[in-house]
Amino acid sequence: MTRRYAMASYVVGAGMARTGDEMSGPALMLAGFAVAGSASEASALLAGITAAAAAGGPVLGAVLDRQQRPGRLLGAALLLYATGLVAILVGLGRLPFTVTVMIAVLTGSLGPALSGGWTGQLPRVAAGDRLPRANALDAMTFGMASLAGPSLAGGLAEALGASGAVVVSAALIGSAAPAAWALPGRPVRVRGGQRGSLIGELAAGMRVIVTKRRLARATLLSVLCCAAQGMLTACVPTLGVRVLGGAGRGALLLSCAAVSALAANAVLARFPRSMAPDSIVWAGALVQAGALALAATARPTALVLALLLTGIGEGPQLTALFAVRHREAPDRLRGQIFTTGASLKITGFASGAAIAGPLAAWSLPGTLATAAGVAAAAALVFCAVPLDTTGSRSPGSCPAPGIPATRPSPGQMSDDTCKP
Repeated sequence: MTRRYAMASYVVGAGMARTGDEMSGPALMLAGFAVAGSASEASALLAGITAAAAAGGPVLGAVLDRQQRPGRLLGAALLLYATGLVAILVGLGRLPFTVTVMIAVLTGSLGPALSGGWTGQLPRVAAGDRLPRANALDAMTFGMASLAGPSLAGGLAEALGASGAVVVSAALIGSAAPAAWALPGRPVRVRGGQRGSLIGELAAGMRVIVTKRRLARATLLSVLCCAAQGMLTACVPTLGVRVLGGAGRGALLLSCAAVSALAANAVLARFPRSMAPDSIVWAGALVQAGALALAATARPTALVLALLLTGIGEGPQLTALFAVRHREAPDRLRGQIFTTGASLKITGFASGAAIAGPLAAWSLPGTLATAAGVAAAAALVFCAVPLDTTGSRSPGSCPAPGIPATRPSPGQMSDDTCKP
């Protein structure tokens, strides 16, 4: 019963925190626009909180790794994040806008606690054979949050006003703090009775990401796929106007992707060892590339089908990416590797969205075709990264022509020692 409660508490807490996070972006933009009356100032708030999340991830992860009870620091980070959202809301229209943006930047530096910070603690909640299924459930909380968060933000903004939507998002994040606080701890492993310096551990974490080739190729692929996803997201409002008759209808396309991602992950949770995680990461990129190429036709039925296919590629790919990280990351650096990976993905998404702006003004189908090319390139880069100097393959690596990919044995999920 204790184990069941621990996993249920983890899933509920992570789901609430991530739903609040998905709400906070749209709610802040609506609140900023309502107060300032300027789309540029509203987007500046979102840019500030997002950019800081990308920069703060490695440091937050390294600090979590130094804690015997990382859940307590994680819970404190959630409370501070929620407090920061309320402070941004209070500052709008009362403080100089530059000061409000700085509050957003400081708040955003804690953002990776809601993603990689949570996932990095999962092996202490569900160890051994329970880990693959728990990993799939964890990834599903991202899908549920991306589906529910924006919808709640829009609905609450209509019912309570944009400020009310920000307050509810902060309340959801803050209410997850007890579940984080209660996460299991671990003994601190030290050399000679002392841990190394924080800077040294940051460098060690980056070395692991770069030198462990299975982890490096999965990380690089995920960043490129996120860039393609950012390009698609930037095109969605225009697609809605030109193809579906309204920008709001375009936003519903993202709900199609979220629903199919949830469904695909639900199937994967039932059969967590049906396919090696490395193979799922690679195949997910190809599915997304095909979906984006279909979206480039800019026809209503094709668009809906393309977004459904996108979710089928994204959902299991995220689960498999977590499995690769858990498998490859040393326990003492696990939190840092997860939060750094989240930061890199945020950077990739933001870069893709930024690139898509001027491209879409030139050609919307051309932008989507470019996004398809980026996703396809991710799969090619993944296959091109050699695993070792002898050329041997690990389970789940890209098969040579005519050679079937191997599957892991039941105990093979933990190839090295750890997780995301």
